[in-house]
Amino acid sequence: MTWRGPTYRTVGGERIEGVWCHVWQLNQSSGRYFLDDLIVFADGAIRCEEWTDLRGLETMLAAGRIAATDPAAVQRPDEPSKWASRLGEPLTPEGFLLEVADKVEELNGRPMAGQRCWDAIRRFQQDRSESRRISLRDAYLAVPPHLRIYVLGDMDRQDRPLRILLTDVGTAVDGDGPVVTADMHREALDYFDRGDQGVAREQERRAVQYADDPVEAGQAAFMLHETVHPRGWPEVLGRFVLRNEFPAPVDFAGETYPSVLHGYWALSVADASEHDRIRDAPSGKEAHDRGGRAKRRADWPGMRLAVMEGLLEAKFTQHPDLAEILLATGDSVISYTGLSDSPFWRDAHDHRGRNWMGRLLELTRSKLVTRQRLVGRQTLAAEQAPPS
Repeated sequence: MTWRGPTYRTVGGERIEGVWCHVWQLNQSSGRYFLDDLIVFADGAIRCEEWTDLRGLETMLAAGRIAATDPAAVQRPDEPSKWASRLGEPLTPEGFLLEVADKVEELNGRPMAGQRCWDAIRRFQQDRSESRRISLRDAYLAVPPHLRIYVLGDMDRQDRPLRILLTDVGTAVDGDGPVVTADMHREALDYFDRGDQGVAREQERRAVQYADDPVEAGQAAFMLHETVHPRGWPEVLGRFVLRNEFPAPVDFAGETYPSVLHGYWALSVADASEHDRIRDAPSGKEAHDRGGRAKRRADWPGMRLAVMEGLLEAKFTQHPDLAEILLATGDSVISYTGLSDSPFWRDAHDHRGRNWMGRLLELTRSKLVTRQRLVGRQTLAAEQAPPS
């Protein structure tokens, strides 16, 4: 059974989340089944031909008005041995009803049957009394039968350790499996203990390897849109100054360029005469157009990221007022959008965009922060140094 989502409906202005799956519905007039959508919502409402709830769905399944599997499909033959089988239980109306109830729990952010089973395992590990084992059995049986082989997340052992643990000593597992002994119970518990130890080791390893990961959520990402100012750039500076076309003279590699865009395209060309023509373009847009028509340097693909990073660092170190605007973005992800730049440089909704401009702006921002902190530390050290 494959569930899809999200979907929702609105009740009294409140959004009620939902998910849906395919079921087979009986056409009363023809007596034939057709494929339809069954939608389950967080408030327990269910929609398939008509509105109902879990109890109504149970009635419809029992009456054959809805089927969880194709009634015309060839039935899977019974497994010769339940213990030896590698397949899960077949999907039944009862199992489907349990799965639908589980989806309601999930939509409400409550633990599903699989998680409740794991919680019962943890409690039994701490208190290995018979009452805890009975509670664990109840939790396991609440998992939809066709999903039980997945509950431990171990496709080698599947749910066998649980089936052994929940079978009384002296009784055959599943009726045709091995007869359970006290040693088998201990081995099953050792299985869970070893898993916990492995998880603890992995958590410790990740704590070391990911020691520099942010521990708090960062600021919201923002879109750095391409803008047009036909009457000239606004006098009050805003985030638009972060765009490459903004006219901020940049001294870089022995030349002065009217903007980052002028410098980038002028440095990209193979012909030195084209360099000067692009550098002297009346606007960043014109520099882009002239550079785009010129022949590129053969080694440009390997240089362009470093050149752009150098131009950005020059721009923001040579213009402190612009640097303050970049620093004010905090640790936000910068999405550099527009239509003039290629998807290599900008963010694009069709997943082709690599957003290198956004990344390089974030790198430049980090360098500015580092420079501020180092300068501040050096100043403090100088102030605290004893007079010579």
